Amino acid sequence: MSEQQSPAIEVYSSMLCGFCARAKRLLEAKGAKYDEIDIMLQPRRRPEMIQRAGGRTSVPQIFIDGRHIGGCDDLYALEQQGSLDPLLMKAS
Repeated sequence: MSEQQSPAIEVYSSMLCGFCARAKRLLEAKGAKYDEIDIMLQPRRRPEMIQRAGGRTSVPQIFIDGRHIGGCDDLYALEQQGSLDPLLMKAS
């Protein structure tokens, strides 16, 4: 059995955002580790998020292995379609 390596997951968020909390809860329920970039605590990262997210300014903005997933609703849509688990696993 090959060992699984976790993908790099980045979540741009805000501590006051309910959608951010919901997205992070789903990732945590899946056992996925992620790097959180709180744009309230790191406002200089906001332009970077907007550029990487194709102009989207709302949080959360979620990236898996550099691929823009979108926001909370997009993450849950992937889960509903059965497409999230394959993204969260990759063979090393």
